[in-house]
Amino acid sequence: MSDYMFMLESHLSADQNRAVEQVQAAAGAAGLNLFLTGGAMRDMLGGFQIRDLDFSVEGNALKVAHALGENPGVRTVSVDEYRRTTELVFPGGVTAQVGRLRCEHYPKAGAKPQVSPATIREDLLGRDFTVNAMALSLSRASRGLLLDPANGLADLERHELRSTHSSVFYDDPVRMLRLVRLRVRLNFSVEEKTRNQYDSACAQHFETRISPHSLFQELKQIAEEQAVSEVVRALAEDGLLSLFSPALAGPKLNQASLAKMEKAERMLDSANSLDGARLGPFLLTLTAKLSPKEKSAFIKAMEIPRSETERWRTLEARSRKLEQGIKSPRLRKPSQVYEVLSDAPHDEMVYLLCNSAQRIVQERIRNYVQKYLPVMQEVPQSEWDALEGRPGTPKYVKSRHALVAARLDVRPPKPPEPDVEIPVEAVARGRARV
Repeated sequence: MSDYMFMLESHLSADQNRAVEQVQAAAGAAGLNLFLTGGAMRDMLGGFQIRDLDFSVEGNALKVAHALGENPGVRTVSVDEYRRTTELVFPGGVTAQVGRLRCEHYPKAGAKPQVSPATIREDLLGRDFTVNAMALSLSRASRGLLLDPANGLADLERHELRSTHSSVFYDDPVRMLRLVRLRVRLNFSVEEKTRNQYDSACAQHFETRISPHSLFQELKQIAEEQAVSEVVRALAEDGLLSLFSPALAGPKLNQASLAKMEKAERMLDSANSLDGARLGPFLLTLTAKLSPKEKSAFIKAMEIPRSETERWRTLEARSRKLEQGIKSPRLRKPSQVYEVLSDAPHDEMVYLLCNSAQRIVQERIRNYVQKYLPVMQEVPQSEWDALEGRPGTPKYVKSRHALVAARLDVRPPKPPEPDVEIPVEAVARGRARV
């Protein structure tokens, strides 16, 4: 095994490693070369948490994605026939993109590109920043080979963001927003020439050419950031936040509430965290001070799908229903609180942590995350596998409840009382009084 393959497997979670194995198997069965590219490579080599997997296929990527979609638990989120890319979600909430190696030629700024097949080198050199332009071969003949034609590894070591070519912002202006987001997330500086390219793009107002679809996709990425309040502040400082809504450029920017939401998200990172679960709380908080008319303009500016607006607009009502269940006096034991919250949607828990005035609700969510969940995560898989009945059946539910109760409701034994030595002088004084 190469050092890079060992590094990759060490950085991935168990669910992510299984997803990589499945993609390798599908590409191998199709006889196609496969590469891990993009942000996953940047995060692995930079020592960051790998959030998303980005696979590039030399050939028919849609065929590989279709084969993956037939595996149990793998769900297809979206398909881009034009670019030949597919968004997938694997078991455990692992998100991945499987796409064809390609070159994109832009006739004008922000225009729909002309797409053609490419080699891995051509594909990498056509990307946005050098730290995103590295690849690791996952093909049998060259497994573990690092490809870095733009010297992104050196920029990663310098903590610097550098564009791969001079027209990076002209071709796709949404990269202006991405530069700000990555600068904040990675805490990197921007290389001088790249900064000049960015300033020139701002001066020519290239950001106004970003399509509504691209704008919304970038907003979804912002919502997933750990330091979301800092990203929003940086965008506001650069005058880019007004792309989403002009009203956000002034006092209606809800910065304090964004920081509070960010803190709640950080607490819940280990629980109920599925891809896209942060979007609803983020949109609700970001637009909290906007008028109904301004919110409508916000939705229209990005052509936000109805399914997304519904989850955002119904979040408060859904959360209040959960709140009633959490504060119920019938929840007397830790196992009962665990059972309620283990199935609770992530976005509703975030909302309640930020907005519930019920002290018991706040305490029970915190106890679930900080006490009960860590205990249950330590239960060996063999014990879960040994539960009676099939998942979903009454027998299985009963045995599951018994396992949870055995772990959470058993009170630890009281520590023995320490022996107290009575000084001789005290004993003597006691006798004298008698």
